[in-house]
Amino acid sequence: MAGTLYLVSTPIGNLEDLTFRALRVLREADIVACEDTRQTLKLFNRYELKKKLISFYESREGQRIPHLLNLLREGKSVALVTDAGTPGISDPGFRLVREAIREGLPVVPIPGPSAVTSALAASGLPTHRFLFMGFAPPKREALRKTLLSLREEEGTIVFYLPVRKIGAFLEALQDVFPDRRVVIAREMTKIFEEFLRGTPAELLQASGSRELKGEATVLIHGSGK
Repeated sequence: MAGTLYLVSTPIGNLEDLTFRALRVLREADIVACEDTRQTLKLFNRYELKKKLISFYESREGQRIPHLLNLLREGKSVALVTDAGTPGISDPGFRLVREAIREGLPVVPIPGPSAVTSALAASGLPTHRFLFMGFAPPKREALRKTLLSLREEEGTIVFYLPVRKIGAFLEALQDVFPDRRVVIAREMTKIFEEFLRGTPAELLQASGSRELKGEATVLIHGSGK
């Protein structure tokens, strides 16, 4: 009998956000494939978990997928986790899930924390429709073209962004969406959790003199009401 691939959502900051079901699955899994073993060990130490960890980050997906598929064929259960949030959402995992499905192997999601939905729920922007764009293009011209292509999008637009890129991103927004409401969510579920709200110009002024670290989720009001 084939093993099961579990997609286990892990905390995006506060380690108390691990669900009871996720904890049970991690305890029972034969193998845990993780984006960064150092990050996963922090979570495992918090919950006194001892499991064999296999690194599974983007540049090694091609090497690891055949090995993990073999384990599943042998009847082993594999729990896939990323550094934070839900596997496969702008994180490694999609290719492994696709190949497991192609082979008819069971794939089970273990829902939990997600930066997208957490930021959206607390943003104050419309939530009935949204478009998740993943990480914003790093180059200025590519970013501008992407934003221009979204001018008619009615739903709330969501990007992931390293905070060191916030200034350049807001400048591009000011050019394309000068009057739109924007929300920057950073350090969610952590001690210094913060939501910055305003127009691109207002946020540029508010964040210009600050040195921010980590990653942020940026939400832009769509063209609809």
